[in-house]
Amino acid sequence: MKYLKILTSILLMVSTIFIFTSCGTKKDDVVIYTSLLDYRIEYLTKRLNEEFPQYKIRIEYMSTGNHAAKLLAEGTNTDCDITIDLEFGYMHKLDENNILADMSGYNHSIYVDDAAIEPNILPKERNGNAIVINPKLLAEKGIPTPTSYQDLLKPEYKGLVSIPNPKASSSGYALLKSLVNAWGEKEAFEYFDKLSTNIQNYPSSGSGPVNSVVQGEAVVGFGVLPDAVKAKNNGAPIEIVFFEEGAPYALYGQAIIKGKETKPAVKEVFDFLVNTYDYEDLERFSPEKIYKNIDFEMENFPKNIHYANMSNNTPEEKERLLNMWKY
Repeated sequence: MKYLKILTSILLMVSTIFIFTSCGTKKDDVVIYTSLLDYRIEYLTKRLNEEFPQYKIRIEYMSTGNHAAKLLAEGTNTDCDITIDLEFGYMHKLDENNILADMSGYNHSIYVDDAAIEPNILPKERNGNAIVINPKLLAEKGIPTPTSYQDLLKPEYKGLVSIPNPKASSSGYALLKSLVNAWGEKEAFEYFDKLSTNIQNYPSSGSGPVNSVVQGEAVVGFGVLPDAVKAKNNGAPIEIVFFEEGAPYALYGQAIIKGKETKPAVKEVFDFLVNTYDYEDLERFSPEKIYKNIDFEMENFPKNIHYANMSNNTPEEKERLLNMWKY
């Protein structure tokens, strides 16, 4: 009986400590959902820790498709306070569902006119895409360097081409939409049907094909231009080219979730992102034109890019085209 009383006392003490510890656990002050890639998240984390040591900030990475789906499912009843680097089509969808806070208090005039600026969305970046090739691997296999999308249909490319899945990747959808605009819907979908024979894989992000080419798993990939430049600058034996139709691209935005703009920590962090971090991030990793009066440069980054026709890139059009995609 004596030992039972001692054991009971110990259990009560442990329970009490657990309760006080749980109650004292600091909740996240700011939660950020993002589709930035790992090396950019690393820089974002570093800068937020430097600027806001007083706050606990949690960053959650998701591919663009999952990022949008999660926010659409959660609505304003979400842990997320700030969404960063989500493709504009998805951002419009969130806005249509009344999930985004009013951004009209921020200066929209600093951005280029084609950045699809909306009252509740601020631009984050323009993300171009390119054809990435591995010349050494092409030479080893005796395959000529492709100069057009049609070249990729040749039998020698069987199992050696990588493109992102349009249903999961904004880069993949940008390719689909650009060819629909350039050739017409029927011809574009017929092209992808034929191309499927030569496809090695359909990664869920625009960085996947770049990685496949860098690693020698594919000889040709369609992927995110900044990632390809970064790989090239790190010594990867790749070349970056554009076909006649131009570089497909996507615009990405950022916003506060509706109802979260009243939280001082959220407002402070978002202001820092828009007024300071965005400039630093683009200068280091993604220098394509987004500001009217500022130009960024990066080693090996193509200049005077001829962009593809991305008109009629509405949420409704995106949903319609993706419903037709079957791979």
